Amino acid sequence: MSLTQSPVHPITRWLQSTNGFWFSFYTAVSAFCLYTCIFSLRKTFGVAMYEGLQVWGVSFKVWMVIFQVMGYMLSKFIGIKVVSELGAHSRAKGILLMVTIAGLSWLGFALSPTPYNLIFLFFNGLPLGMVWGMVFGYLEGRKFTEVLGASLSVSFIFSAGFAKTIGGFIMIDWGTSEFWMPFVSTCLFFPPLLVFLWMLDKIPPPTPEDEVLRTKRSPMTGEQRLKFSLTFAPGLILLILAYALLTAYRDFRDNFSAEIWKSLDYGNKPGIFTFTESIVAIIVLIVIGSLMVIKNNFKAMVINHLIVLTGMLMVGLSTLAFENKLVSAPTWMVLVGMGLYFGYIQFNSIFFDRIIATFRYVSTVGFLIYLADSFGYLGAVGVLLFKEFGNTQLSWLDFFISAGYVLSVAGSILMAGSLVYFIYKFKRWQSIG
Repeated sequence: MSLTQSPVHPITRWLQSTNGFWFSFYTAVSAFCLYTCIFSLRKTFGVAMYEGLQVWGVSFKVWMVIFQVMGYMLSKFIGIKVVSELGAHSRAKGILLMVTIAGLSWLGFALSPTPYNLIFLFFNGLPLGMVWGMVFGYLEGRKFTEVLGASLSVSFIFSAGFAKTIGGFIMIDWGTSEFWMPFVSTCLFFPPLLVFLWMLDKIPPPTPEDEVLRTKRSPMTGEQRLKFSLTFAPGLILLILAYALLTAYRDFRDNFSAEIWKSLDYGNKPGIFTFTESIVAIIVLIVIGSLMVIKNNFKAMVINHLIVLTGMLMVGLSTLAFENKLVSAPTWMVLVGMGLYFGYIQFNSIFFDRIIATFRYVSTVGFLIYLADSFGYLGAVGVLLFKEFGNTQLSWLDFFISAGYVLSVAGSILMAGSLVYFIYKFKRWQSIG
């Protein structure tokens, strides 16, 4: 099975000649399924509790999350250069190399004694942090990027629940230990991962029409990255701070959802992960994917801001409703998930794509995503350390509730500021352009 993109392959020729619906359907399904498999290589362990295990007086699972996120965070800083400079011909090989290292890390984790096996969590997160940009590189800069990007992005909403459901069944039905479960899960997901990677690698590059509508995308040198950052510095700072809040909140929710659900008396129902996250994924996909019909990039950029802002307000209001017993726990988790991912999905798919298209700035979304991601996961590490070493008296549920209010208030202010900046910047850009 060759992973080298070939324009003469029958599938590639068919995609070049078929209509937009079938191109989008093929590409969206390939990307969604591929990243669902990839995400499971990272997040399946979240369903396990590792109860009773402590290292240096701290929960073993907390150390697992810290080591993995540290690797993932470092990968994002590396990805600012690697992903933004990566050529299209190297994507499939790069993805294959990264997921192989990540999968073998779980084998090392299972075979090594505690606590020395924690180092393998670092080497699991380190390669996987660069995979997102490589996969999204297939989708950016196209007239259907909203649908394609949303399809890819909702995969980690769905897969966050699906991976934990599969991990729970592996432990409960197969009797697999918490230490071997992540590697067993990797073995289950790796064969379909290869199939979907092969499928995605067969899509053709953006057409001339795509480049007219969304601006040409090309690798960026260090000098070009610096120039872009300085050109839009105030807006990027506001967006990166907002995204850091979203990332920290999302990563906490994802890594400790098992503990949160247990506090809500749903600890023995692994199906709750897939059920609630599937609802969130479908709604977010419909809302964000529908933005494809907006051809004017400036209007789309403004609406993108408003959707993120609405999502942040939704997190705070739904949490307030839950605390006042106006909604049930599953309803609250669905509403919080919707609000969270209205923002998080945008940043990981179409938000930066529309900014580039609005200002017609030749660049790549991968650079902007990794610039934001690097600081986002820095924030995620900071929140985790703050919870474990500064607020140990708070339960996972209480901390999650408090964090929701912080995200809602601070995030809304940041997004409102970003909206004002980019409207002002666009008007000046037009006047001098």
